[in-house]
Amino acid sequence: MGKLITLILLVLLGVYLYRRMTRKRDAAAAADAREVPAAEDMVRCKTCGVNLPRSEAILSAGRFYCCDEHRRADS
Repeated sequence: MGKLITLILLVLLGVYLYRRMTRKRDAAAAADAREVPAAEDMVRCKTCGVNLPRSEAILSAGRFYCCDEHRRADS
C-alpha cells in the first residue's frame, strides 16, 4: 500500500512540475505576442491625397507621393 501511495505522489509531482514549466513558457510567449508595434507617422500623397506610412512614401522636394508616377506627374 505504501508503494502505491508513493507512486501516486510521484506522478502528481511530475504533473505539477510539467504544468509549471509549460505555464511559464506559455506566459512568456503570450507577453511577446501582446507587444504592440510602434505607430508610424502617416503622410498624404500630394497628387491623389491617399494616406500612407512615411516609410512607404516617396519624398521629393519636401513633398510626399504614393508612387513614382505621381511624383513625375507633379514635376
